[in-house]
Amino acid sequence: MLHTAATERIHSDRRDWQNLRGMLPYLWEFRGRALLALACLVLAKLANVGVPLVLKGIVDAFEGAQVLILPVSLLLAYGALKLGASLFNELRDVVFARVRYRAMRRLSTRVLEHLHRLSLRYHLDRQSGAISRDLERGTRSVATILNYMVFSIIPVLVELSLIAAILLAKYDPVFTLVTFGTVAVYIAFTFAITEWRMDYRHQMNRLDSQANTQAFDSLINYETVKYFGNERNELARYDDTLGEWETMAVKSQTSMSFLNFGQGSIIALGVTAIMFFAAQGVSAGTMSIGDLVLVNAFLLQLFIPLNFLGIVYRQIKYAIADMDLVFKLLEREPDIQDQPQARPLRLTGGGIRFEQVSFHYQPERPILQGVDFAVGPGQKVAVVGHSGAGKSTLARLLFRFYDVCGGRILIDGQDLRDLTQESLRAAIGIVPQDTVLFNESIYYNIAYGRPEATHAEIERAAEMAHIRDFIEALPKGWDTVVGERGLKLSGGEKQRVAIARVILKRPRILVFDEATSSLDSHTEQAIQQTLAEVAQDHTTLVIAHRLSTVVDADTILVMDKGRIIERGSHRALLADGGTYAAMWDLQQREREDALESPR
Repeated sequence: MLHTAATERIHSDRRDWQNLRGMLPYLWEFRGRALLALACLVLAKLANVGVPLVLKGIVDAFEGAQVLILPVSLLLAYGALKLGASLFNELRDVVFARVRYRAMRRLSTRVLEHLHRLSLRYHLDRQSGAISRDLERGTRSVATILNYMVFSIIPVLVELSLIAAILLAKYDPVFTLVTFGTVAVYIAFTFAITEWRMDYRHQMNRLDSQANTQAFDSLINYETVKYFGNERNELARYDDTLGEWETMAVKSQTSMSFLNFGQGSIIALGVTAIMFFAAQGVSAGTMSIGDLVLVNAFLLQLFIPLNFLGIVYRQIKYAIADMDLVFKLLEREPDIQDQPQARPLRLTGGGIRFEQVSFHYQPERPILQGVDFAVGPGQKVAVVGHSGAGKSTLARLLFRFYDVCGGRILIDGQDLRDLTQESLRAAIGIVPQDTVLFNESIYYNIAYGRPEATHAEIERAAEMAHIRDFIEALPKGWDTVVGERGLKLSGGEKQRVAIARVILKRPRILVFDEATSSLDSHTEQAIQQTLAEVAQDHTTLVIAHRLSTVVDADTILVMDKGRIIERGSHRALLADGGTYAAMWDLQQREREDALESPR
């Protein structure tokens, strides 16, 4: 067990250094500024260390004989050094600000870019609230570490070096030994206790992310919470997690108080010992009062920032722990990647071919088994079947959100795995069953299909989707914000926005995944006519539950348990009297019952 703990500690230390090295590329862009900031830092510390030396000269000038002339030059030098220390400190802050904030910006952008590169499997498993909090802490930790390195750790090291040189040159070695012995004990004590306390911080971070996820999920699912009246359950779950977080926070604070008291005790003992030796030197005549003042001033200058260094070390450890979450995320490889020799899709007719495609999420649970069909250029093929038959998986494979487990998918004879994902997805437009919109204006959401489109083109797309009149009747018109995930719009309105968006994209291949499932019968008929117009001269794959929406398809595929069990035109399948015919009869009876039932 001890061996395991030691191994974990070594691994943790290695990760810490690896993460710190990972920050270097973000500093390289402004390496000149970073070096200038370091130069200002050294100048500030030179001025700072010079202050006690001048103070010693002033005290010695007043010592002994009656003073007739004030040591004006020393007083002016004292003021100039104080001013210089302040000036160079502020210059350091100004020069380094660009470095710090650019590093935050670059890391934040890189993380978002990487999240977009990760595969759908990751995004289906992730918890949005936890990721949001982890990323916030992680990117902020970069600024924290840079701040403490440049404004706390390096300045203390520079000051320690300067003071060590002066003490060794001017005074008995005992002063240097006591001073740096105290520093060594202080640092060792701080590191040891802080490492012990880190577990509490890790637990606090985990519970903080968990609580944030629970709160985030309950707000995203606001309507579901209300439907079932589970507000108290959500609050209780959230409060229980915060209760655990509170326990860890109290332990963290208690252990920090112990650490602070230990640090204060070490400093007090060190200062007392130094002053004892200095007082002995003054009594013996080997040191002047000015020397005593100098040594005391050095100690104050050294131990005040050193006392803060304990807090700095803790904060850096916390920041590295936070940053580790981000760097681990950046190390995660996407499941779906372009091959090194991947080439852009060369579209000719836009024909699609599924050749004996098999797919599963888990090997013991196959989703598709030997699916084989073709959609010729300009043709419309519909896929129908009961829920769970694997229909929507076809669209995800076509977009290459996943790679097939067997067989292959071709567009114009080109295997999707040999193509760049960007060119593939640029050629396909989809109207999904569950339309999710950005919390922006309706105009923004439609324009998302082709951001460079003109206003006239966007209006035309909305008109073709039969939503323009609705938009222009709204109080804010095109500037109406749709709410998070489009919650301010009805299901039918959201799907019409999605249809307008895909019309605007103008792709060669169209996929309609239950595209009219949220529409009433009247609107469905109008949209069906629109979809028919849009699909002309396009290769179209329609995934449908309502069979009435696919009667005009060139070919209809009937799926069951991941296999194609029937295929043919609407008339041919009805004549066969198989599964499709039974589904058609059932839906016709349901429709008649709905029309006959009183409202």
